[in-house]
Amino acid sequence: MPAHATPVADERSALAAYLIQQQDAFRCAVYGLTDEQAGTRSTLSRLTVGTLIKHVTGVQETWLRVARAAPDTPGDDGRTDQDRMAAHQASFTWLPGDTVAAVLTAYDEASGRVLDAVGRLDLDTPVPVPPAPWNPTDVEAWSVRWVWFHLIEELARHAGHADIIREGIDGAQMYELMGGREGWPETPWLKPWRAPEPA
Repeated sequence: MPAHATPVADERSALAAYLIQQQDAFRCAVYGLTDEQAGTRSTLSRLTVGTLIKHVTGVQETWLRVARAAPDTPGDDGRTDQDRMAAHQASFTWLPGDTVAAVLTAYDEASGRVLDAVGRLDLDTPVPVPPAPWNPTDVEAWSVRWVWFHLIEELARHAGHADIIREGIDGAQMYELMGGREGWPETPWLKPWRAPEPA
């Protein structure tokens, strides 16, 4: 994937292009990591590259449910508050059975469903603002358009986290990783990332 979003012709294509760009950032951040490295903490934060991918998979699924349900609120998914809290904690924990392949499969499936909805849902449909301490009290509804812009914002924030954590693991930076994934030629100013030779 190129280092920039593709040219856009209208609002819907712009939303899709920038979502694709931010979604791809996580595939770059985890590129070449082992399962163990994906669960490695490299800063004071408990976040890892792997848990960030798990988290943004859930973030995309949550906002997708909200957008699809609009103008109504999503129905009860049948989970208890304890179940929801356990799932939330699991998304921030690299569990013994977690693998890069498995979390990327779930992530890619969620990303694909979001892009499909971006292409189909009415951007002007109102989305009720749920009661939460961090949500405004003077706004009754956002819109599906707002949901997609907000999702771009969330993905971009966490992609930055993933960049920092990955660099702390092995020094690899985003453009080097992108170059390695895409097979870019080496230049005086960019050396694409390559897996280290076995000792």
